[in-house]
Amino acid sequence: MSGTLNKVMLIGHLGDEIKMHYFEGGNCIGRFPLATNETYTNKQTNERVTNTEWHNIVVRNKAAEICEKYLSKGDKVYIEGRLKTRKWMDDKGLERYSTEIHCNDFTFLTTKKDSSSNTNTPASQKTETPTKPENISSQEAEDDLPF
Repeated sequence: MSGTLNKVMLIGHLGDEIKMHYFEGGNCIGRFPLATNETYTNKQTNERVTNTEWHNIVVRNKAAEICEKYLSKGDKVYIEGRLKTRKWMDDKGLERYSTEIHCNDFTFLTTKKDSSSNTNTPASQKTETPTKPENISSQEAEDDLPF
């Protein structure tokens, strides 16, 4: 096979609010940590063990603005993107590296706004009408808001 592939798919929970950075010319970038968990049972102790892995997610422009508007800490989201490693200098002059997932597609799986509104509404009054975009690719978000 002569081609290569750099693709990451994650389902996890936001570890913090989205941090937005705006640039001249109207472009912006959003960054947030995403936690994924692996749970297994230790065969020797029969104890349930959970390992959490943290991922640095980067979203650009309209997709970043959509994420900032609808997502908050604790929300569950599907992220699809590619790995990118950045090299930078720390304040002591040492070279440091960060590996990030540059998101090109995402789907909101749950949001706090959804779960808080559902807990206060009787089951007979709950509606299935989405009030937010559910699946947005970065290219779609670049063109215009999907709703």
